[in-house]
Amino acid sequence: MAKRKAGGKPPRRRRAAPASKEWTAALRNGREQARLVLERRRRRAAARSITAGLGGGLLMAEGDSWFDYPFVDVLGELEDSFGYTVESVAHKGDTIEEMVYDPNQLEKLARKLQKLADQELVPRAILLSGGGNDIAGEEFSVLLNHKRSGLPALNAGVVAGLLGERIRTAVIGLAGAVTHLCRESLGATVPILLHGYDYPVPDGRGYLGGFWVLPGPWLEPGFRRKGYDDLRERRDVMVTLIDAFNGVLAGIAGGPGLEHVRHVDLRRTLSCELAGSEYKKWWGNELHPTEKGFRTVAERFHRVLSKL
Repeated sequence: MAKRKAGGKPPRRRRAAPASKEWTAALRNGREQARLVLERRRRRAAARSITAGLGGGLLMAEGDSWFDYPFVDVLGELEDSFGYTVESVAHKGDTIEEMVYDPNQLEKLARKLQKLADQELVPRAILLSGGGNDIAGEEFSVLLNHKRSGLPALNAGVVAGLLGERIRTAVIGLAGAVTHLCRESLGATVPILLHGYDYPVPDGRGYLGGFWVLPGPWLEPGFRRKGYDDLRERRDVMVTLIDAFNGVLAGIAGGPGLEHVRHVDLRRTLSCELAGSEYKKWWGNELHPTEKGFRTVAERFHRVLSKL
């Protein structure tokens, strides 16, 4: 910083250059993003004041973007609309294999559980969300036979290997790991809730039009690559695939050593009706619900949690 000499004139301040249109627009956009965040925080604070007396209890969560989504997700709605307190290690984009086979992932969960143990707290349940990222994305097309092949849309062998072997093994492993960590850290067998998503519509919509942290689309490119142009046909293929995935999870829940594991069936929670684009009221893009959709999914979880 320039110093003023004794008896001298103060140094002149440099005038800032006039702001360009791009500069002004960037500042305005930043203020708008902050305003949206603050408004959402105010709404959530108001919701918490309404649900403060519900005392839903403490939950622990591990999962993908359904539990870790910008601005609104299942966990946020469980807290704001149903009065739960949620501790989470969920991270958008994670696969179920990463959750169980990456030691850093389990380490995060172990640390969270130990902190709860130190406070003599035991979660009401552990919520697990995973498998979607193991299916959707760049490799999705390998599940499909080409439209012109004359074969069924889904390749039965590939689907069986992915769902019935790879994902099934990973889910069992994750549930077993979480169970062991709870028993070692908390001295308790905590109920575990698994979910298998709902029927998405592969219409090519990504996050915010294919921008930012979850660009997408995740399904439409694979269908297009294999010659499936009809949206209804694509939707029906996803119904079959999601039914198969939920069937795998339902077969795991209550199995040997996992009697405390429950399957939360979210199918038909969100509309996939194409007429009048009804589904867009429930699905913000190909894989993620709207705010209304997330709230309805959270309500389904709440019904199951209320019976524990």
